[in-house]
Amino acid sequence: MTTTDAVTDSAEKRAPIWQRHRRLSIAVVVIVIALITVLTDLPTSTSRASDISAERSVMSEVNSDLEPCAYSIHQALGIWALASTHRLSAADRAPTPGLLSDDQSACSLTNESTYDLASNIQTPTTAAGKELAQVIATATLWTTSDALRTIEDVQTLLNDPGNAAARRDLKAAESLLARDRGTAAAAEDAADRDLDTHLAPVDLPAQPSNG
Repeated sequence: MTTTDAVTDSAEKRAPIWQRHRRLSIAVVVIVIALITVLTDLPTSTSRASDISAERSVMSEVNSDLEPCAYSIHQALGIWALASTHRLSAADRAPTPGLLSDDQSACSLTNESTYDLASNIQTPTTAAGKELAQVIATATLWTTSDALRTIEDVQTLLNDPGNAAARRDLKAAESLLARDRGTAAAAEDAADRDLDTHLAPVDLPAQPSNG
């Protein structure tokens, strides 16, 4: 054995086990991470009172985040209801482009509340919590898709009241608002049944159909 071989052999003998068995070490780390992930995702055993408190907190945050867009869709459809029945005066019409632009922003992910609704609300890992996760997903669809589509149609129709395609699309958008409102309400009702209580209803207002 040469001196170089002896030094190499000696270095290998002195190398820590994690260097000599790197693949094994990586596998162990992956298993540990996976185990932690699974354990943190498992439903936790909590009291009914604490479950109800947690779900009430979720619904309070959901409804708070929905307020800007709920107001904006009500305003946009209110403007169109007046315009479509020739009850919007020239003075009242003048600020509508700015108002509708604000309405559009309120229902988009650039709005802090809408972004918070879509991204930052944590639901408990309970049966009711899963139902409220469905409420959040549907409410996000209601705001960032259905409501935005509705507002954009109103913007188009104020500039071109005779636009038949925009009128048809507005009808379709209003149908989606109603459908997704019903889906979210049904999920919240399911959470109520899971908890045997009554949480605050999801604040997705019913919208009148306009011409």
